[in-house]
Amino acid sequence: MHTLQSTTPAWYSSEQVELAISPATARLLLEQALASGFDPATDPARMITPAGAGDMLLMPSVIGEWAGIKVATVAPGNPELGMPRIQATYILMDAQTLTARAMIEGAMLTALRTPAMSAVAADRLAAPDAQTLMVFGTGPQAWGHIEAMAAIRDLREVLVSARNPQRIQELVERARGIGLSARAAAPEEVSGADIIVCATSATDPLFDGSLVKDGACVVAMGSHEPEYRELDGALMGRSLVVVEDIATALREAGDVIQAIAEGTLEAGSLTTASQLVLGQTARREDAPNIFKGTGMSWQDLVVAAGVHGHFA
Repeated sequence: MHTLQSTTPAWYSSEQVELAISPATARLLLEQALASGFDPATDPARMITPAGAGDMLLMPSVIGEWAGIKVATVAPGNPELGMPRIQATYILMDAQTLTARAMIEGAMLTALRTPAMSAVAADRLAAPDAQTLMVFGTGPQAWGHIEAMAAIRDLREVLVSARNPQRIQELVERARGIGLSARAAAPEEVSGADIIVCATSATDPLFDGSLVKDGACVVAMGSHEPEYRELDGALMGRSLVVVEDIATALREAGDVIQAIAEGTLEAGSLTTASQLVLGQTARREDAPNIFKGTGMSWQDLVVAAGVHGHFA
């Protein structure tokens, strides 16, 4: 007779996630997953369904001995109520029995793994001597990307562009607090930036893409719906464009989808982060280098397993 075993999953708060996994560690975990031969194309598609005043996102994944799912919600009206626009919880299971081993505060997990994935790509797409970072946006991802980019390059200056002057100044002061030179900037100052990060929920391009210099690295990760974009079609068309997974990008990445529809970008020209990590694709010096990220389930799973491994 088999005895049923009752297992209570561990709970990891946002503070514990931050304690367990540094931005550099998160980047290393994602790099190791891609270098090991894992193919992001095998990751299940993100499922989105209307729920209440917003949407519910379900993001499952299985890699090796671990399985998991992130349940995230997007409620556009929440900021007016003093609540986060995006909230999430992660359930980590062992793949053999599908028993829940941990539950993790998912917003911090997202805040950690997204800039880490951007840094995996940017470390290979940005010039080795890149010094100037320009960030569009002032939210958690803007800050996370400042930390992530500072970990891969010796930044001389951080420029911040957004609509709210107060929030710009808060982010500038925060960057200065970790020893970076930072200031507010106008959108057209992208012309002098070595690394450009777009971390917004914009529906239209944030700047004139013709201003971006050849050899620059552009990370666009804020908009991940077909009708949203942060970069214009002309910039996409003249750049090396790297995505996490081509099928996912063609389904979710508005920057890619709209540029293809406009005829400025060919789907066949897209390359992947896996190819970057495996050395099958290299940055260009005669054109901008774009990483268009939408966020994928496997990234959450890899970092969630790292969090659990730290405390187990």
